[in-house]
Amino acid sequence: MANYIFHPALSRGHVQHGWLNTYHTFSFAQYYNPERVHFGALRVLNDDTVDGSQGFGMHPHDNMEIITIPLEGALKHQDSMGNAAIISAGEIQVMSAGTGIYHSEYNASADIPVKLLQIWVFPNQKQVTPRYDQIAIKTHFLRNQLQQIVSPSPSDAGVWIHQEAWFHLGTFDRDQSVPYTVQKEGNGVYAFVISGKALIDGQVLEARDGLGIWETSQIQIQTLETDTYLLLMDVPMIF
Repeated sequence: MANYIFHPALSRGHVQHGWLNTYHTFSFAQYYNPERVHFGALRVLNDDTVDGSQGFGMHPHDNMEIITIPLEGALKHQDSMGNAAIISAGEIQVMSAGTGIYHSEYNASADIPVKLLQIWVFPNQKQVTPRYDQIAIKTHFLRNQLQQIVSPSPSDAGVWIHQEAWFHLGTFDRDQSVPYTVQKEGNGVYAFVISGKALIDGQVLEARDGLGIWETSQIQIQTLETDTYLLLMDVPMIF
């Protein structure tokens, strides 16, 4: 029998830093909730809005898979591996921090806020060689269908990470029935509604609500509004 944990949007940690307005689904920085440290291998799900020309200066990471999904605007990225890039809405970025990296992320615009999701996943291998990748997803995005954007394999669609995890995105019209099969036995799925409204396994989710589901092989999604934008994160529960 499936297990569920529901995280309404308003229950998230919230910090307003002036230039940064951020919501934390899981414990992060000043926000700590012992009942919300992670969902399986999913460690961080931050929902950030960054003012123009502002951002995160050079700072370190190690032994973490970091996925960034801009929702509006664009980020200017630099790192200790020599990468310098602009990541815009419709693209996805991944970093395997491994043995250690430094990076910075700034709003690429002087006056338009950038909105993004930053996601951390515990890796299944430590001390790997750091790596960076980004891809555009807008050119082959199919409406009313889940599109894979993250997987464990370099040969699969999307970017890849050092973990048996699969992420899918999709934008749907109202009244779409969307079955999702869990990719690997023992994995759970964390569903996050970016915008719109959906019924997932009997639970109504509105914008920025999250629902964790585990000990099941399939979940059922029914969209309740047009332009419902969904992110599914299929991750190991034991790692």
